[in-house]
Amino acid sequence: MAYDTSNVFARILRGEIPAHKVFEDEHTLAFMDVMPQSAGHTLVIPRVAAENLFDLPASALAATIASTQRVARAVKKAFDAPGIMIAQLNGREAGQSVFHVHFHIVPRYEGIDLRFHARDMADQAMLAEHAARVRAALD
Repeated sequence: MAYDTSNVFARILRGEIPAHKVFEDEHTLAFMDVMPQSAGHTLVIPRVAAENLFDLPASALAATIASTQRVARAVKKAFDAPGIMIAQLNGREAGQSVFHVHFHIVPRYEGIDLRFHARDMADQAMLAEHAARVRAALD
């Protein structure tokens, strides 16, 4: 499948759709997932148009994983999470629903199950507050 420039993440990158941003640089953008599996669920995307990991140039992958690590540290701190799950899906069969490569940063806690993803939209005020917490925790 060819990269679809109308996908939601491409539109966020162009500023056509709002997002609760927590970090951005010349190579990447991180923002709150609107259908979070856990409080603090954050996404990191490259600014490069790539459908999946296999389409992403190595230099863009390096920048994206470095941003993922930086933002994951902040999410862990902001949400006092004992564990962080990093997930990256490639292809519909793997569960990918937005076809712009992205990394999920999901705080994990013992005894607390994850919510289903892509089912319920989160409250926008809560997402704004969560984004502020992550921004404040960035080093």
